[in-house]
Amino acid sequence: MNRISVLIAEDHTLVREGLRAMLQHEPDFEVIGEAQDGRKAVVMAMELTPDVLLMDIAMPQLNGLEAARQLTKAVPGIRIIILSAHSDDAYVKSAVDSGASGFILKQDTSLDVCRAIREVHRGGVYYSASIAKRFISINPQVHDRSGKMARKASVLTSREMEVLQLIAEGKANKESAVEMGISIKTVEKHRGHLMDKLNIHDTAGLTRYAIATGIIESSVQVTII
Repeated sequence: MNRISVLIAEDHTLVREGLRAMLQHEPDFEVIGEAQDGRKAVVMAMELTPDVLLMDIAMPQLNGLEAARQLTKAVPGIRIIILSAHSDDAYVKSAVDSGASGFILKQDTSLDVCRAIREVHRGGVYYSASIAKRFISINPQVHDRSGKMARKASVLTSREMEVLQLIAEGKANKESAVEMGISIKTVEKHRGHLMDKLNIHDTAGLTRYAIATGIIESSVQVTII
């Protein structure tokens, strides 16, 4: 039997270990790695090329949505399932726009998770039952002729999305530069461009935008002065 290789990306150790234990009980699954943040998920996925990447949205350094966006370009054929505690349309739409093939909730059962992995591995898409009918009915354009979720280009570049997340997490330009491995001037350039594109020119507004579009979850929000 050719088993489905799965990479798990989740920053909460207890949840990550639970997912691994659950998947290891399935004879057709093979967990080939675990990542604790979005940047590590990107690196590991490029090295290991899993069949399916099961990935949380809210992770430090690089959120699951931007990681998905980068990987759908860097690793052709990878199938990504976004895992979230939230079923808001904004989160689901952001996942679709990032190139994910599935969206499941942390409240779902192990049966749902396994079904999602098998479905996206076959080339289909999978939504949690609680959001599928509602979301598809109001967003019929999210499926292309092959049945896959449509890829929609974001207004922001990949680097701008990374800077936006770090701003929303309360990082100063110097801290962002260190994390991204670029100069402070380059961070400032990206910051200026994303502010102009979004027409949002203050940190509080950028943080609210990041939460509303699922780039970070409200639990990650820093105190805004």
